[in-house]
Amino acid sequence: MELSEKETTKISKFLSLVLRHKPETIGITLNENGWADVNLLLENLTIAGLHVNRDILNHIVATNPKKRFAFNEASDKIRASQGHSLDIELGYEPATPPDILYHGTAVQNTDSIMATGLEKRNRQHVHLSKDATTAQMVGQRHGKPIIFEVLSVQMHNDGFTFYLSENGVWLTDNVPAKYIGQK
Repeated sequence: MELSEKETTKISKFLSLVLRHKPETIGITLNENGWADVNLLLENLTIAGLHVNRDILNHIVATNPKKRFAFNEASDKIRASQGHSLDIELGYEPATPPDILYHGTAVQNTDSIMATGLEKRNRQHVHLSKDATTAQMVGQRHGKPIIFEVLSVQMHNDGFTFYLSENGVWLTDNVPAKYIGQK
């Protein structure tokens, strides 16, 4: 089961589409917690022309550097760890964030962010990183990157709720501009 990096990326991106945004693309549904049946997923991926077997799926889940996907304890269900545009309940418990969290984006978004803050838009949460390096990598995906520092513990003390996803991404509903600075 030797997959090239290109093949692994292609499958991972398609899984993100299906498990985060459009399960109907391959005719599956997610339950209220975002879980999909693994056997049905594999069957429908094959029907859609993407030949993914259980070994390949296990490999993608285990080696994805961002830990985008997770199996349940029985390994018969799979879901995306966060980033859904669908209305699902991931079951994360509120957590106390570190003093500072980071958000990486493209420079062209600076004025909007400084005016209105960070908004979840079509996602369930705003995604924040615990370190500037990760935020830098996220920002590069969108163009010339810029890193914002978020005064997360101050937000938490002011009543904002934070969650820590299974793969280490901090989540919150929004970040008002007064809690944001440029790194």
